[in-house]
Amino acid sequence: MRPLITGALLILWGLAQAGALTIYRIGGEKLPPPDPGAPYEFVQLSWASVALGRHGESRLLKIAPEAIEPLQLDPAVNLTPTLIDQGGQFFVLEWTGWEPKVQDNLLFFDRDPDTAYLGDGHFAVHGPAEKNMFFEFGGPFPIRRVRFYPRQQYMDERFLESFRIGINDGDPLKDGTREYRTGGNYGASILDFNIAYDVRENTKPLIDLELPPEPVQRLFFQAPENTRGIWEIAEFEIYGEGYVPAAGYVSNIIDLGSLASLGTLSWGGRQDEGARVQLSMRSGDDEEPNVYWRYTFRGDERTRFDAAGRPLVLGTYNALERGEKAGVTHDTEHWEFWAPPYEFAAGQAAMAGSRPRRFVQFKADFLSDQHEGGQLDYLQFAVSIPPLASQVLAEIFPEAAPAGKPTSFTYRVKPSLNAGDLGFDSIEIDTPARPLGVDGVRVSGARVEYQVVRLDERGLALRIPPIDLQGTEELIEVDFRAEVFKYGTIFPGRVYSSAHPQEVAQALTPGDADELVEGDALRVDLEELGAQSIQDLRLAPGAFTPNGDGVNDQVRIEYNLLNLAGGVPVSLEVFDLSGRQRAQVFAGPQVSGRSAQWWDGTDGEGRVLEPGLYILRLKVEADKGTSTSQRMVSLVY
Repeated sequence: MRPLITGALLILWGLAQAGALTIYRIGGEKLPPPDPGAPYEFVQLSWASVALGRHGESRLLKIAPEAIEPLQLDPAVNLTPTLIDQGGQFFVLEWTGWEPKVQDNLLFFDRDPDTAYLGDGHFAVHGPAEKNMFFEFGGPFPIRRVRFYPRQQYMDERFLESFRIGINDGDPLKDGTREYRTGGNYGASILDFNIAYDVRENTKPLIDLELPPEPVQRLFFQAPENTRGIWEIAEFEIYGEGYVPAAGYVSNIIDLGSLASLGTLSWGGRQDEGARVQLSMRSGDDEEPNVYWRYTFRGDERTRFDAAGRPLVLGTYNALERGEKAGVTHDTEHWEFWAPPYEFAAGQAAMAGSRPRRFVQFKADFLSDQHEGGQLDYLQFAVSIPPLASQVLAEIFPEAAPAGKPTSFTYRVKPSLNAGDLGFDSIEIDTPARPLGVDGVRVSGARVEYQVVRLDERGLALRIPPIDLQGTEELIEVDFRAEVFKYGTIFPGRVYSSAHPQEVAQALTPGDADELVEGDALRVDLEELGAQSIQDLRLAPGAFTPNGDGVNDQVRIEYNLLNLAGGVPVSLEVFDLSGRQRAQVFAGPQVSGRSAQWWDGTDGEGRVLEPGLYILRLKVEADKGTSTSQRMVSLVY
């Protein structure tokens, strides 16, 4: 490697126009502004500003300026008075079908025990032979109890002689399979429920029932006419306990104002052991991430335009008649799909985006059990305007490598800059393990001088001479050596400008950077997929002396883990020659890659084992089966 020349290297194309760093924060409104250590603009957004008209949504959440979290039901609080405010509905089966009822049936749950809903016996001849109702909660709720009764003065006269209570968890895959079906005979949609209670000879005015411990999205109630005529319900009460099992938040589409380089996303909050908070994002070029379709009523023909020939958008699609709506699809031309969820415990990660974008959107899904949930305090992200480049394509070659073996790779980068783009002079490449070295850099086929800024377990960073790429698409090639341990390993990269350290690094876009070379991706596969998950279990030294003199007191145990699907259980144990376990060096989850552990010769209680030969056994419990490997080690002193 030759040293990087100076002087002219400090002059980058486009640097006369300074970039602008902007930091956005959703939620966490009582937190102080961030301190990036450089000039920036700060934009505070509110969790509560979510709006359907801007593609935002919140489901079964408690929203506060400081945080959002799934609804947690208090077992002492009756849900029915606030059902409608929480996005729920109340339906009654009429001869025309299931009809939403609010004003007509408030006596059913108006918090006033001196008013009542009357089942007065005047059932329509052409209608149902009983009163049928159901509560729609808007999502699965941990409903645990129902309670209903007549007014106090009619306790002995107008109680229900029979009734049914049914539950439906909202899973559409179960529709049509539940034990009791209702509706459909009177122009109504058919709904089905599992019957929790079917009481035919009731003598008690106050009904208080425990429900099965499962989520409930719809609660069905049926009451036939009393043999004595009139019945009534003063209050129908519903109680739940614990977190709703599934809740979600989708932010409004956020307009960054112009094309921007997407930087780092960070977040704060909590995730209980039995819960998950799944964060994701997507980015795009306009305010409509969807394509909307309309039936033309010419056979099965669909169109993306309204009757006046204008492209359909969210507002005009919602204004169509129900029969005109032909569905919504993702706009793959201008928007990326939702990225895979981030690891919540990490607290930060690179924003997902294949190139600079103007619009971004975030979502958070909360999956809880009854007593364990999560909370999201804030989302914070940084962008830079203008971007470093309008687009930077990148690909890697070869596209397959032997598992765990040093391989020479060429990383090809082709930038496209427009007027106003800042440009860059540095390239970062992430690798699955510490790279073994950088062998050269070429620009348009000519070798250039470069400087290795970083070479560590995360990958490498290079400084290259600034080259005027304005209006050109010169090919940059980086030759380096690295190892691959998993099929489908991605080598993501970024570019940045050393003259603008406050600006965010811009992610590279996988694509056809070099038309003369086959390939257009940053993915590397394994040449062979073996059944074993363990490669090259090595001990150094093979004999060690744990006597405390500071020399040769420990043995280093190195190994490669291959092609694991995420973190899997790994254990490293010590056995004597009779097969008796004497020590455990390591036990826990690990992922594909190179690992190293140390053993100091002690057992689980800190006692040094007696001299002799021992077997170190490595075991990996992967999806494809359990793999083991072992080596002999000599303990002497």
